[in-house]
Amino acid sequence: MVSREAIRRRFGTRVPFLLLLSCTILLSYSQVLVSAAVVTLDSIEIFKTHEWLPSKPTVFFSCKGENDTVLPDVKEKHVLYTFKGEESWQPLTELQNIKCKRCGFYEKDAIKSDDVFDEWEFCASDFNSSDGKYVHFKDKEFNATFLCPECVPLANGSEASSKGKDNTNMIHWAIIIVIVVAVSVVFVAGLVSGCKYWQKRKRQQQQARFLKLFEDADDIEDELGIGPLSHVV
Repeated sequence: MVSREAIRRRFGTRVPFLLLLSCTILLSYSQVLVSAAVVTLDSIEIFKTHEWLPSKPTVFFSCKGENDTVLPDVKEKHVLYTFKGEESWQPLTELQNIKCKRCGFYEKDAIKSDDVFDEWEFCASDFNSSDGKYVHFKDKEFNATFLCPECVPLANGSEASSKGKDNTNMIHWAIIIVIVVAVSVVFVAGLVSGCKYWQKRKRQQQQARFLKLFEDADDIEDELGIGPLSHVV
């Protein structure tokens, strides 16, 4: 006999799987909805170096949590270096429309910790010019121009950006609601099916027990000679 508790356990074990599947679908949709744009270095000019030793500096760009990108050509002060964006070390990083990065230019130091040209919050919203360029200037340190055409639509701040964020949030919430409703429907449907199956099994077992009682009673009456056929010789 299948107990109600066993049915609950059977369908209860499916709930974590359904929730895991729902979360996976939600994360995949979220990754599609979050836009990412490639950032390259268009030009840079350094105004000073930090090494006291008479050697060429090793300048690199880095964002927190990412690998360093060494600029192998940048060696001299007061020289404007321009790039095509096709260099082997390009692109510098990728920016998303929902989050900035802590990035900067640094100079490797052979003795102590690396020297800092400048660190700042690097955001897609910085690229607000029509040509997709962003200039970052640090007095007495460097002047760099970054290129990110894909950042321009992400950086259209004001009304368009806020509407885009509202639409994205609405889509996220709609997906969450659909997934929650789907999981609830599947769970309730499974629970109802299980209860119906349990009730059907219970009725069948009761009918079988009832028939068996009648058969046992008939056998006893026949053995005692008091059954309906006991007078027949």
